[in-house]
Amino acid sequence: MENTLHEKVSQDILLKAYNHMMLAKAMADIYEENRNICKYVHSTSRGHEAIQLATAYQLKKEDWISPYYRDESILLGIGFEPYQLMLQLLAKAEDPFSGGRSYYSHPSSRDENKPKIIHQSSATGMQTIPTTGVAQGIKYIQEFNLQSFENNPVVICSLGDNSVTEGEVSEALQFAALHQLPIIFLVQDNEWGISVTKEEARTCDAYDFVAGFTGLGRMRVDGTDFVESFEAMKKAVDFVRTERKPLVVCAKTVLIGHHTSGVRREFYRDEEDLTKHRAKDPGEILRKHLLESGADEDLLKQITKKARLEAEEAFERAKNAEDPKPETVMKHVFTPTPITEETGTREPEGGEKIVMVDAAIHAVQELMWKHPEALLYGQDVGERIGGVFRETVTLGKKFGNKRVFNTAIQEAYIIGSTAGMSAVGLKPIVEVQFADYIYPGINQLITEISKSSYLSQGKFPVSNIIRVPIGAYGGGGPYHSGSVESILANIKGIKIAYPSNAADFKGLLKAAYYDPNPVIMLEHKGLYWSKVPGTEDAKTIEPAEDYILPLGKGKIVIEADKNETEKGRTLLVVTYGMGVYWAKEAVKNFNGRVEVIDLRTIIPLDEELVFERVKAHGKCIVLTEEQLNNSFAEAFAHRISKNCFKYLDAPVETMGSLDVPAVPINLVLEKEMLPNAEKLSKKIEEMLQY
Repeated sequence: MENTLHEKVSQDILLKAYNHMMLAKAMADIYEENRNICKYVHSTSRGHEAIQLATAYQLKKEDWISPYYRDESILLGIGFEPYQLMLQLLAKAEDPFSGGRSYYSHPSSRDENKPKIIHQSSATGMQTIPTTGVAQGIKYIQEFNLQSFENNPVVICSLGDNSVTEGEVSEALQFAALHQLPIIFLVQDNEWGISVTKEEARTCDAYDFVAGFTGLGRMRVDGTDFVESFEAMKKAVDFVRTERKPLVVCAKTVLIGHHTSGVRREFYRDEEDLTKHRAKDPGEILRKHLLESGADEDLLKQITKKARLEAEEAFERAKNAEDPKPETVMKHVFTPTPITEETGTREPEGGEKIVMVDAAIHAVQELMWKHPEALLYGQDVGERIGGVFRETVTLGKKFGNKRVFNTAIQEAYIIGSTAGMSAVGLKPIVEVQFADYIYPGINQLITEISKSSYLSQGKFPVSNIIRVPIGAYGGGGPYHSGSVESILANIKGIKIAYPSNAADFKGLLKAAYYDPNPVIMLEHKGLYWSKVPGTEDAKTIEPAEDYILPLGKGKIVIEADKNETEKGRTLLVVTYGMGVYWAKEAVKNFNGRVEVIDLRTIIPLDEELVFERVKAHGKCIVLTEEQLNNSFAEAFAHRISKNCFKYLDAPVETMGSLDVPAVPINLVLEKEMLPNAEKLSKKIEEMLQY
C-alpha cells in the first residue's frame, strides 16, 4: 500500500508542527544542559518528530495509541503539555502518568478528550501484544454492539525497527492479520538498536519482513519529512478507520539525540554517522519547506524563541514540584475488589455432586450468559474438542466462535492480549494449555500485566482470568506435569487461586471474574475428574449460581481433636491442591492428632488463619507438590516460623517433590519423585515425637 496521496497540507498544520518540533528540540536541549538535575534515564524524540506529530494529528478521542519511550513528540501532538511530560522526567508526585514511578515518555492516560493510552513498559516490542489486544477488544465491542462510537476507533502501536525482531511482535502481527483488526503498527527506523547497527541485527527492514503476513497492509514513508509523513498517516488512519483492517507503516527516521541519557551517542557513534543523521533533522526540513512556501522568517524565529521560553518555564516549574510521599509507595499494587465475603448458597438443597471440571464449565457458562463482555479463548478451547481436558466443552456451541475460540500456539499473545482487552472494558478468560507452557507468556505477565495497575496509578488494572491446568499424575511426563506456583508467586501484582474441589472452584472462579485484578486459576489435572485414587472428595454438591468464594480465605478441612490439642499432642498440615488429598489420607492414621488447612489461594494468602492454628498446635508441616528448594512452601514456612516462633514446639517443616528438573514419565519414577500419603504419614509421625 504505497503512499500516493498528495493533498496540500494547510499552513496552520505546518506551523503547528513547527512549533511542536521547536518545543521538542528545546526540551531535549534543556535536559542536556541540566544533566545533574535530569538524573533519571530518558530518551527524546530528536530525529523522529515529523512522523510522530504527523501520527498524533490524525487521532481522535475514541482512538488508542501506545507510544514507545522515544515518542514524546506524539504526546505533545495529542495535547500533553511540556510541564506534564517533565513531571514524569523528574519523577514528581504530580506526574500524570505514573506518579513518579516510571521513566520519561512512559505514559498511561484515560483523558476523555485525548486518545487513550494503556500502561507502557520499557521492554522493546512487548507493547505490540497488549495494544493488539486493544484492537481485538474494539472489534469485539463493535461486533456485539456493546458500545457506540462517534468515529470508528483506530489503534496505533509505535515501535522501533530493531524491536521487530522480537518473537512477540510476530505473534501480534499474526493475530492482527488473521483476525483483521483495526490497528496500525508504526515502525520508526533510525537504523540503530542502542549500539547495534541494522546490518548486525536484521536481514531486512520491517516493510519487507511483514510481507509474508497475508492480510496485513504496508506502507513506506520518509519519517523525517513532515508533509510526506502527514499525507501518509492521513491515508493510513483513514484506511483503517474505514476498512477496519491492519496496516504496517515503516517510517525512515534519524537519531539526532542519544539512545538514552545513560547511553550517550559519543559512546558508539562516529562523526560521519552523526553528520548523516543531522542532515535529515525534521525541524530543518520543515523550516525549509515553510520558507519556500512563503512563511515569514521572523515568524519562524519567534516560534523558536517562544518554544524555548515555554520549555524553560515548564522545566523550572517541574523542577520545583513536590516529590512523591514515601507512604504512597504501596498504592495501586492491586485495585480493591468488591468480593470480600463468602455469599450465596454453597450446598443447595437437593443438589447433585459434580466433578471439578464441570464446576468450572458451569461457572464460565453462567458468567457468559450474564455478561456479554466476557469471552473465552486459548489453544483448543473452541467447539471442536472443548479443551484437551474437556474443560470448556459445550461452551463453544452455546456461545459461538466469536466468544469462545481457538488461538494459535501463542502463549505470550494469549496472556498479554488480556491487558488490552481489559482496558476497553472486556473480561477475557483465557487458557494456557499446560502449566509447563506458561513460560513463553511470563514476559507479558511480568512486564505488562503485573505492573499495569501500579505504574498507571490504578488507571489500568488488568481484569482477567488465566486458566492453567497443572500438576502430575498418571505418567504425564516432563512437559505436561509441572508445578509453577512458586514462579508465579514471585510476580507481584497478580493473584493466584488453587482450588481442590468443585465447590471451591466454582466460587473462586466467580470471585476472580468480579475481581478487577489479574487472577491465575491453577487447576490440578488429577482433580478435574477425580480419577486419581483418594480424590473422590473433589466432587461436591454444585453451588448455586449466586455462590461466590472470596480469594484469600483458607479453610480447615480436617479438625484436630480439641482434647488432644489441649494436651499439646497435635500438628497442623498446611497445603493446597492435590496435597489436600494426601493429607486427608495420611491423617486417618493419627486419631484426631492432625489438623489440615486448605489454603485455596496462594495470593492473597490466608496467613491469619494459618498463624492462629499454628499457635494452637505448636507444630506445622507445609505440604506442596512442587520441588522444595526455594519454593513458595519454603518461603511460607519461614514466615510461619517468624510470626509464630514463641509458640512452636519444633521447627516448621516442609514436604514436597524431590529436587529434580522435571517429572519423569515412568510411573515408578513419578511416584518416587512426588509426595504421597505414605510419605506424609512418616513425616507426621516423626514430628509428633517432639
